[in-house]
Amino acid sequence: MAKKSKIAKAKQREVMVAKYADKRAALKAAGDYIGLAALPKDSSPVRVHNRDRIDGRPHGYMREFGMSRLNFRQLAHKGQIPGVRKASW
Repeated sequence: MAKKSKIAKAKQREVMVAKYADKRAALKAAGDYIGLAALPKDSSPVRVHNRDRIDGRPHGYMREFGMSRLNFRQLAHKGQIPGVRKASW
């Protein structure tokens, strides 16, 4: 599990990206790169990193399911992810 501080910082970045999204789009459309540079760094959507929704793990993230490979495997074996079955051939 990730540190609580890292999870909190990631959520804070997501909030900041949403807060400045309209302003950022307007500045980009106008070509005002000096204005863009004046915005907070964490308001850039590039700085948001995908994390597991369950425990915040940053590596092994499966975008389609929104979780890491470890939690995906655990929940898939329990049958708690709809449409996912263990392969057998």
